[in-house]
Amino acid sequence: MEVDYRKKVTMDASGFVVLADLVPGIIQEIRYYTTYNFIGDRIDGYESPCALMTVEAARALKTASNEANVMGYRLKVFDAYRPAGAVSQFVMWGIEDTDIRMKPYFYPDLEKTELFSRGYIARRSSHSRGSTIDLTLLEMETGLEVDMGSPFDLFGEISHPDYCGEGLTDEQRDNRMILQGIMKRSGFEPFDCEWWHFTLRDEPYPDTYFEFPVSAEYLRRGR
Repeated sequence: MEVDYRKKVTMDASGFVVLADLVPGIIQEIRYYTTYNFIGDRIDGYESPCALMTVEAARALKTASNEANVMGYRLKVFDAYRPAGAVSQFVMWGIEDTDIRMKPYFYPDLEKTELFSRGYIARRSSHSRGSTIDLTLLEMETGLEVDMGSPFDLFGEISHPDYCGEGLTDEQRDNRMILQGIMKRSGFEPFDCEWWHFTLRDEPYPDTYFEFPVSAEYLRRGR
């Protein structure tokens, strides 16, 4: 498993909740439960299409959701907690697998090896600590995603939050800053390579990586 064994790896899900239980208005499109992702297969450990997070991160996200609602938006989640085994699958795909069928959709201008060297895919992901989330804004009035200038998991410079080059309009940049402002005021920090990626500033398990499956049933069975 591609995790740092100086850190703790555990199956203990007692500090986690099903995100929708604390934020009932959340929209979820859990991409790694589907085949529409940069690998092209359902990812290991994603047993149900739901978002899980630490209790602390979920509470902070509820604050973010409330602010977004007041502004006329809803939050739409693509990924939250990610098992350490899923990250291992990403790493093995990058090293050994020659399959590049999803390249035109997710990394058209990069080689697979660059996804790691440029920081788009981590060998040890903060998602596995349970307080990181990938998300966007949805307009309440139209029911459509807000235009951020690049889709979720498009790996390239245009997806950097502060990208100022060609192909991005002022409105798209402003939309990214609206999302970033909501999340930062709620206690999350942005990631410099992906406009959709945020980690709770005071995450409760900074040295722990979790391995239990993405499954509401698994969490509730352990209660």
